Amino acid sequence: MANQKIALVTGGNKGIGFEIVRGLLQAGCRVYLGAREAAKGQQAVAELADAGDVRFLEVDLANQATLEAAAAHLRREEGHLDILVNNAGINVPGDGSPVNADVRSVEQALQTNFLGTLAVTQAFLPLVKQAAAGRIVNVSSPLGSLTIVGQHDWALLGYSASKAALNMLTVQLAFELKDTGIKVNSAAPGYTATDLNGFEGSDTPAQGAAEAIRLALLPTEGPTGTMSSSEGVLPW
Repeated sequence: MANQKIALVTGGNKGIGFEIVRGLLQAGCRVYLGAREAAKGQQAVAELADAGDVRFLEVDLANQATLEAAAAHLRREEGHLDILVNNAGINVPGDGSPVNADVRSVEQALQTNFLGTLAVTQAFLPLVKQAAAGRIVNVSSPLGSLTIVGQHDWALLGYSASKAALNMLTVQLAFELKDTGIKVNSAAPGYTATDLNGFEGSDTPAQGAAEAIRLALLPTEGPTGTMSSSEGVLPW
């Protein structure tokens, strides 16, 4: 299909990422499922094979060589990238309140969730710029909102700080690309039952994926530089 959208979803082998891949396949996209472990990525691709054209791509946020190799592969195979969904992220043991959080754990959360996502974005942005109307979606969290966290007793300093930094990437990149057809937004899945929280969330992964899918498929008149959930725009 000449007009088929090409998408890449990082951390696509499980949880919310897996459902984002499924949703984009159902929307008719060809989806590259990014995962750092080949066996798990290939297994996820096999599970989704009946849903559409899905392909595995090694993407490890902590390994720059995999990002460069993946970008080179997409450049050869597709020549552009319509949709980049930065979904991969971690929750680190030892994270906690500012009083008791392990500094190394906070550093690890920032390294993966923010710096790793920045590295992915920089690696694939040239391909997104080649698309007719690129979309970049950063999977964030209400825990990355200074306004919302200020009203709750949520003591995960590293994770919250990493998602707040990710939101800053959304805002600054959206502004930098405002004169292009590219839209950059943060999607907040909500309290979703995944291994990130010990499967304690109240929403299903499919529910958690819905907003990222919507933002990935935004029409021309859609917003840029926002954070939203399925309930609407959220404050920074």
